[in-house]
Amino acid sequence: MAEDGRTEKNKKKQGGLRSMPFILVHVSQSALYFSAANEFCDRFATAGFNSNMITYLIQELRMPMVQASNTITNFNGTSGFTPIIGGLIADSFAGRFWTITVGSIIFLFGMVGLTITAVLPGLRPPPCSSPYKPKCKEASSWQLLALYSSLLFTSIGSGGIRPCVIAFGADQFDLHRPQHAARRKWNFFNLYFFCMAMALLLALTVVVYVQENVDWGWGFGIPAIAMFFSVVAFVIGYPLYIRMKPAGSPLVRLTQVLVAAFRKRKVVELADPSLLYENKELDAGISTTGRLLHTNQLV
Repeated sequence: MAEDGRTEKNKKKQGGLRSMPFILVHVSQSALYFSAANEFCDRFATAGFNSNMITYLIQELRMPMVQASNTITNFNGTSGFTPIIGGLIADSFAGRFWTITVGSIIFLFGMVGLTITAVLPGLRPPPCSSPYKPKCKEASSWQLLALYSSLLFTSIGSGGIRPCVIAFGADQFDLHRPQHAARRKWNFFNLYFFCMAMALLLALTVVVYVQENVDWGWGFGIPAIAMFFSVVAFVIGYPLYIRMKPAGSPLVRLTQVLVAAFRKRKVVELADPSLLYENKELDAGISTTGRLLHTNQLV
């Protein structure tokens, strides 16, 4: 089922490989910082400035080494935690499309803010008057606030992108339709990871070169521009997407299973699994066949 409901006519026009360019463009911009897409854009964006961020913090913001390292560690930790929240939001009520869209916009705000800190002289400490001066002026509290706010926005935005892009791409292939065979789904994953690898390659070479040898403003600005076009391309593909309804919070289901298992811990096991209770309507959101298969592996 789609998030907004689909007629048979719309089903034939939605999903499949025709929707992949919009998703992959949204996915490839992360890796190249000027690639084409979202996870690609998130990965390139993250890889592009994260791999060289400590250089920016030390050379441009005059941070001590320990403070710069702690900043990078906190940023990576936050970026690794927010996808858990984003995944729960997407599964519970928002759906993958809107979670990716909102996350990408927030991520873009963070990239724009980071670019502004690199462009405006007032958001950076003044250059050292002499290369031999023993101590240069460090970034002020307001300058650090602008930096931390930008990094926080990118971390929050990643939480909406990372847990949803692959699943949203897989949603475009309806295995019950002949033209959406499993082979095409594997083609999507092959293309997806190829784009991610190319994004990382470009992020760690081209973008880092621009940052080191041209200008930090351009080094952050190019990925921000690429991210902007990736968001636009992703939203334009809206009519072509298969948008699955949120299946509900997995934490609720997990809690229900634990409670049911505890309450029925003394129930005698049935010899015939077909006698167990099943609800195809409830199971449809978490099973492609509409029912959960039983296993004896955990007995």
